[in-house]
Amino acid sequence: MPGKVFFFIIIFLTGFMELSAQVPGFYMKEEGRKKELPFINSNNLIIIPVSINNGPPVNFLLDTGVKTNILFSKTFGDFLNLNYTRKLDLVGADGQTVLTASVSPTNELDMGEVKGVFQTLLVLDEDFLELERVIGIPVFGVIGYEFFKYNPVKINYDEGIITFYKMDAMKWGPLGFKKIPIKMENSKPYLHAKIKLSSENELIAKLLIDTGANHGLLLNRETSDQIVLPENHLETDLGRSLGGDLYGFVGRVKSFNLNSFKFNNVITSFPNETEFSYVIKDSGRQGSLGSEILGRMNIIYDYQRERIFVRRNLTFYEPFEFDMSGIVPRVIPSDELRIYVSQVRKDSPAFDAGVRDGDEFVSINGIPLDFWELSDLIKIFRSEEGREIKLIMKRYSDEKLEDFELNTFTFKLKRQI
Repeated sequence: MPGKVFFFIIIFLTGFMELSAQVPGFYMKEEGRKKELPFINSNNLIIIPVSINNGPPVNFLLDTGVKTNILFSKTFGDFLNLNYTRKLDLVGADGQTVLTASVSPTNELDMGEVKGVFQTLLVLDEDFLELERVIGIPVFGVIGYEFFKYNPVKINYDEGIITFYKMDAMKWGPLGFKKIPIKMENSKPYLHAKIKLSSENELIAKLLIDTGANHGLLLNRETSDQIVLPENHLETDLGRSLGGDLYGFVGRVKSFNLNSFKFNNVITSFPNETEFSYVIKDSGRQGSLGSEILGRMNIIYDYQRERIFVRRNLTFYEPFEFDMSGIVPRVIPSDELRIYVSQVRKDSPAFDAGVRDGDEFVSINGIPLDFWELSDLIKIFRSEEGREIKLIMKRYSDEKLEDFELNTFTFKLKRQI
């Protein structure tokens, strides 16, 4: 999947209610040193079921890159009879789109062994992100800073387990983990890393740690003259944001060094500058570190002590690959699985074979679509240069989806960056 799913919100929430027993935060339901919470690992995005005010559990994205909890569906919020106190205008990632949201304070978010109390939810009046289309799993919102702010939290990507520790349980780092300092600014975690863009160009970059972004590394060219596009790059869609689709380029940097952890030939996103870019410049950061790199390590976040502990996991040494087909697949939210071609890059293997925007998957390499998930398609399209792909696709003749023809396309994957 190219790029990242962006969550840029220009907003400062104030006026929490006066609290008597507990302050807003996440707590263990029962006393203990730690509690474990299973999560769904979707291309290294962390998806966890959450019940709001004793309602039915729905999927939330755990996202270090956001300050405020967000619920994407006003319809679902109304179903839960959420209490709304005021309206807010949000500025989308393009710096122009104005979105509206309702503020719902003092909610309880139940994760099983852990619950969030007095939690404010920012409820979007319209689901602009439509994450199900992008990652293939229904996602109703994001949980951010509140989950991490008091307690050390370990993300074990190998086992799909979140470990939520008692506040004072992590005085020293566990055996095998290395400590890396972070800096909390405006309720978001930042770190510094060494990036070698080319043999002659090395940058010490301040990066936002963003578990909700499905890129590996993102660099904003407008923040530093040292950040230039690699000679070999592709122009592409970089993902969804609150302001719509974001565009830019992808290429490779020579290396990325985080303390003693080194990654070579990292796929990197270079978004176009927008009217929102001044916020990035004001933060002093040069980009963000996303799930494609974070997911190769097991990480303990300790916001209170401004540090993380890191250890290599089973995927650490896997090569970084970008899509080799030219296809950007998306899910059509419905009762049955439907995946279509959102766009196909010109001069790519799939485009040259005849695949076009809007074509809908029927089978991949002889296996019916029912046996695939969106994440499987993304993996196979990144898998191996020279691998033969055979697609059977529907091509509709009108918007009613009643008339279509079945087409067969065969091509070989080709590494383009």
